[in-house]
Amino acid sequence: MKTNDLDPRALPGGARTEAELRVELAACYRLVAHFGLDDLIYNHISVRVPDEPGHFLINPYGMLFSEINASCFVKIDHEGNQVELSPHSVNQAGFVIHSAIHAGRTDAHCVLHTHSEAATAVSALAEGLLPVSQFAMRFHGHLGYHDYEGVALETGERERLVRDLGPHSMLVLRNHGVLSVGRTVAEAFMLIYTFEKAARIQLMAQAAVAGGAHLQLPDERVSRLASEQFNKQSGDILPAGTREWPAFLRLLDRIDPSYRD
Repeated sequence: MKTNDLDPRALPGGARTEAELRVELAACYRLVAHFGLDDLIYNHISVRVPDEPGHFLINPYGMLFSEINASCFVKIDHEGNQVELSPHSVNQAGFVIHSAIHAGRTDAHCVLHTHSEAATAVSALAEGLLPVSQFAMRFHGHLGYHDYEGVALETGERERLVRDLGPHSMLVLRNHGVLSVGRTVAEAFMLIYTFEKAARIQLMAQAAVAGGAHLQLPDERVSRLASEQFNKQSGDILPAGTREWPAFLRLLDRIDPSYRD
């Protein structure tokens, strides 16, 4: 079964109810923190609420990702209005970025934005992400770039964010960070995780080049082939996160199951 044939709710991380979705989303926040991809109380992950057009869940502004649980999320609409009463506020930049993608892409069930160090460093390189490793191949030819416009506080930037993302599932925010779009929470997380691995390896390789080593890149034809294999799920390759997500939940349940509360 290929990408276009999949019902997102049939995948691991494809929650069928809001209650299930809240648990999946809380797990994603905890995983971002566990793998060191968070930035204190900043950054944001949002998910579209099932059967509630125009509504999505996002984190309360002021909580660490390691504190997030299923009951704490704020439900807002595409205009930033709270749909349900909450004592918490929402990061303005988070609203601008996430409302843009949720409104502009029908497949954007989960939107994940981070300022992780390696990804942000690569966002500042003119060449962006290079096909240095197999981790990077998933994004070869499938990556958007959005030039920095300052802190994302103006709703006018939303149109350009959607334009620059295009049909892709990853957007590099120049001098800022990265953003992934997933049909499930699991997919959005695994894309961010894989991009960070690719970015770290690239930076390590470039550091070696600066010390006198020579960088070996695959032939462009081979890079395109590998990208196609990942993105068309050739062989036994499945959509990002499909196999990994149950293992991630087991990890969190061993460490601290309070994300489910």
